[in-house]
Amino acid sequence: MRNLIAYFIKYPVAGNTLMVLIFIFGYFGLQSWKKNFFPVSESRILQIETVYPGSSPEEIEKGIVLKIEDNLRGVTGIEQISSVSQENSGVITIEVERSYNTDLVLQDVKNAVDRIPSFPDGMEPPVIYKKESRNFAISFSLSGDVSLTTLKKFAQKAESDLLAIDGISKIALSGYPDEEIEIALKEDALRAYDLTFLEVSQKVQNANLEVTGGKVRGDKEELIIRANTKGYYADKFQNIVIKTTTDGRIVRLKDVALVSDIWAESPNRSHLNGQPSVIIEVSNTIEEDILFVTESVKEYMEKFNTENSVVKTTLVRDGSTTLNERIDLLVDNGIIGFVLVLLFLAFFLHIRLAFWVALSIPIAFMGMFIVGANSEVSINVISLFGMILVIGILVDDGIVIGENIYKHYEDGKEPMQAAIDGTMQVLPAVFSAVLTTAIAFSTFFFLEGRLGEFAPDMAFVVISTLAFSLVEGAFILPAHVAHSKALSKEAKKNKVEKAFDNIMSTLRDKYYGPFLRFAMKNWVLALSVPIALFIITLGGIRGGIIKLTFFPFIEQDYITVNLEMPSGTRENITEGYLEDIQAAAWRVNQKMSSERADGKDIVENVLLKVGPGTNVGSVTIRLLGTEERQMQSFLISNAIRDEVGEVYEAEKLTFGINTPFGKPVSVSLLGNDLAELNLAKEELKNKLKELPALKDVNDNDKKGARELRLKLKEKAYAMGLTMRDVVGQVRQGFFGFEVQRLQRGLDEVKVWVRYDLEDRGSVKRLENMRIRTASGMQVPLNEIADYEIERGIVAINHLDGRREVRIEAELGDPTASASEIMAEVRAVIIPEVLAKYPSTSVTYEGQSKQQQKTASSGKRVIPIILLLMLAVIVLTFRSLWQAVLVFICIPFALIGVGWGHYFHGHAISLLSMFGIIALIGVMVNDSLVFVSRVNELVKEYKDFDKAVFEAGRSRFRAIVLTSVTTVAGLGPLIFETSFQAQFLIPMAISVAYGMMIATFITLIALPVFLVMLNRIKVGLNWLWTGKRPTNEEVEPAYIELKSEQLEIDKK
Repeated sequence: MRNLIAYFIKYPVAGNTLMVLIFIFGYFGLQSWKKNFFPVSESRILQIETVYPGSSPEEIEKGIVLKIEDNLRGVTGIEQISSVSQENSGVITIEVERSYNTDLVLQDVKNAVDRIPSFPDGMEPPVIYKKESRNFAISFSLSGDVSLTTLKKFAQKAESDLLAIDGISKIALSGYPDEEIEIALKEDALRAYDLTFLEVSQKVQNANLEVTGGKVRGDKEELIIRANTKGYYADKFQNIVIKTTTDGRIVRLKDVALVSDIWAESPNRSHLNGQPSVIIEVSNTIEEDILFVTESVKEYMEKFNTENSVVKTTLVRDGSTTLNERIDLLVDNGIIGFVLVLLFLAFFLHIRLAFWVALSIPIAFMGMFIVGANSEVSINVISLFGMILVIGILVDDGIVIGENIYKHYEDGKEPMQAAIDGTMQVLPAVFSAVLTTAIAFSTFFFLEGRLGEFAPDMAFVVISTLAFSLVEGAFILPAHVAHSKALSKEAKKNKVEKAFDNIMSTLRDKYYGPFLRFAMKNWVLALSVPIALFIITLGGIRGGIIKLTFFPFIEQDYITVNLEMPSGTRENITEGYLEDIQAAAWRVNQKMSSERADGKDIVENVLLKVGPGTNVGSVTIRLLGTEERQMQSFLISNAIRDEVGEVYEAEKLTFGINTPFGKPVSVSLLGNDLAELNLAKEELKNKLKELPALKDVNDNDKKGARELRLKLKEKAYAMGLTMRDVVGQVRQGFFGFEVQRLQRGLDEVKVWVRYDLEDRGSVKRLENMRIRTASGMQVPLNEIADYEIERGIVAINHLDGRREVRIEAELGDPTASASEIMAEVRAVIIPEVLAKYPSTSVTYEGQSKQQQKTASSGKRVIPIILLLMLAVIVLTFRSLWQAVLVFICIPFALIGVGWGHYFHGHAISLLSMFGIIALIGVMVNDSLVFVSRVNELVKEYKDFDKAVFEAGRSRFRAIVLTSVTTVAGLGPLIFETSFQAQFLIPMAISVAYGMMIATFITLIALPVFLVMLNRIKVGLNWLWTGKRPTNEEVEPAYIELKSEQLEIDKK
């Protein structure tokens, strides 16, 4: 290694060539690096979708879902199974364990389902697939004074145009129901012509077809025989012959039915700012770049609006906005941080030396761009987080190496020799420091939960950047410094440099030196101060003075209001309530905009959507950009909630923003005693509503629509009718009978035969419906059946095979600590509920589940990581006890972390933990450099106390500069006022404030610990041997020196 470093120093062209190559390939790597909002990893979610038209949730559960869940029990690799059984369909969702291959588990799941011997008649084959990983990119609306059919055609044309762009592959259209052809039969007409539903359906199927009948093989030509009477629109069905009467009259379909092209009865309607609209939503896959996708779509929108005057596009939501703002934040703070680092280095070192040290930042980043572009990692808000984090610690290695080279030069060595000796002296400690930091960050590769999907991107960025920083520090920096005028005899310090040099000397000799000497002599008193501060900090955390939360609130530019009315509510009623919410949003906008100095609207547009059921809908409110509005979105959300007021008729009404970790409060109650489960649900909901910090307390156990439940009379059985016969005919008339599916362009159009709306529009019509017996007799339904009206079930939820009711709630203030609220829920509320309803059990979902998964995996991984870090330090020092002392010093940095968060009004969160990991790396770096210097001086002075004292003095400048540059690099971010920065500030606080305390710990507490350890070893050795050794004789460096001298003497 020494020869290689000497080569780079002797021939600086080698270092310059390496630097230029890193810059060139880094630039091209940055250009080709994929960009996403959040990291997109391979999906671990499998879904089984089943469709059984006309079935109830109970039928879906018993006949389909329970069979599938039972057969999945033996499949390995499944972490969790959840299911929803609802009217006409069921969905089973399978979460695969991270350590298993999802595709192999998918095949095992398919095999398990195939082994089920039977499903109900009429059920469509189950669809089993792996959910595709994709990120939302952008959505826009098409609206204008035209029909919905015209809007749909424009939307399909836009979809086709966008899919033609290479790099865009996932588009979803919404805002219109499916198209259908309805054959609405008239009961009176059927009776008049003595026809049944089945006869009409069969006639339509037999007439509307396209069939090839073979070929006529002539001598000179083959003629294909084909019959094509297939129609694709309602007008082609009108003249289908249904029957010929005894008098020869032809009865056509139009004589007994109204045939129409209609929209399906399931609602799917959208209104943007009150105008009917079709929504186009574009997503990006793992391989696609969100910035390219959004820019391409916005260019298309601009072109579309130029070419069309009747239909216009309007941006609904742009998923790249936050990413772009985060990139801008990184660039701005990176530049400011770089300048500040350069200034501080220039003040305390030579200006040219400072420049070469600071150059490690762009070189390391360019190197990281090279490996990043060729990995599965993308540029996203998490990897950008890592880039911002690493800015503050990148120059640490360069400072240690550069300052040590300069020290060797001041000792009288020639520049090239000073560069070689200065680099080699500290390189083992620097390498160990980088390695321990990399090991610490590798923790994030092994965490589970949603964090385990996100954090590896950040860890990859930090580790690869530090690796290139080490390469730069070992090979490029020494060459630049050796041939720089910083090591020239002609180079003289200017007045500013001399002034700061005097400041540093004064701090070291007049204040630090005497204080260190006092602390070494009075080590009990010296250590009592940091220990007391550490205990006070722990008390502040446990007492709630210093707040804790799992994940901080992420500011967004939109608010979503979800409304769910009682099942069975008609579409127009639901839409009316949604319009009230929309109006409330505009009233809040008017009030807030009038209070602004610039008068700008807070609300840019409002998207109202009804569907997929008649009783559900949403209002999505797009806000003015975060930095322009200067108001947190949850405050606007709360204002709209207050303006709307209580909607007592609603089953569910939520205001908020979705987060990647789920709801802050999410509790699943499990049990097979449905009555007790419902009672437990109501009691838990009532108790949660009493907590003032919670809003929008809801559950997923909704009341069903009112049902007419038929029961046959004795007369029905006497006439040879069964329940299947009766319900089958009722179903044909009121639900409908699907006779065909037609491919009309891109759409699959179903052809339905059912009663017309008048004949199925009242209970009286149902009572008078004619039921046919096997003999052809027709009898009114009310003569053969009774009915009761009861509430049905909307959906039946399962979690791991048991019935589940999930209760969720939002925080009124998303910046509050969800952990504190959940602690109260777990400790007080849940035990009370479970004690009252013993057959019910509980699991915690949402953020609590993610927190628990991350914590449990951390408990397994962190001890191994710490052991590896300890091993590296032991190998560096060749002393277990010195390595342990370094570890003992690390927790004291929590003093700065905790009170830094308190002073800035932030809670310690998961993002703070990222900063703490980085802080540990910097602390270990400084400690390694310090202890390594102690060991060197023990060999040189053969006086332990003098060696410790002089190590402190000689490493004072490097350690202080490391802290100052770290704080300077992250300082702009800490005091950044933009809303985007609030997400990142906890990380910066952890590193910066932690480093302030860590500096004192490294320069004061660590030497005192070393002295304390030395005295303990001296005492133990004295007790063991009966002879008191000198302070030096028990130190590993002195023992090594003696061993080396013995080897030399033997030779």
